[in-house]
Amino acid sequence: GFLSSGTPGVGKTTLGKELASRAGMTYINVGDMAKEGELYEGFDEEYDCPILDEDRVIDELEDKMSEGGVIVDYHGCDFFPERWFHIVFVLRTENSFLYDRLESRGYKGKKLQDNIQCEIFQTLYEEAVLSYREEIVHQLPSNTPEDLERNLDQITQWIEQWMKDNN
Repeated sequence: GFLSSGTPGVGKTTLGKELASRAGMTYINVGDMAKEGELYEGFDEEYDCPILDEDRVIDELEDKMSEGGVIVDYHGCDFFPERWFHIVFVLRTENSFLYDRLESRGYKGKKLQDNIQCEIFQTLYEEAVLSYREEIVHQLPSNTPEDLERNLDQITQWIEQWMKDNN
């Protein structure tokens, strides 16, 4: 499997869906999956959002992951089993772009500020490097449509190479 990670608003979903259709893989958005299956264990008043039940998410994904050929999209990555992912890519977006994207999604106040801080401090990149072997974690810039195109080409190459090496 492959993991697309990064702060909300960096373009994980656009990239993940397009990549899956190019590579003939299954795309799974963990946020959507949790919403559909109500895989929550409470509600975070401060952030005005439900709290993910990580164990249930893992149970739900286990079978799909063992089949292989899956692209998982989620902002966090430290609770997934390490064996699931062969390549982890963390998308990065400059703050001015990210601010506009999140604001247009209706993020405000603490939620908006904290996500911008999260990006500034490379929180999710560090989480990825601590959770997986550093050599499989790749940071990719995600500011413009050109970046998206380049990232798709780059990741498609990595996936093809990985398939060659492992089949």
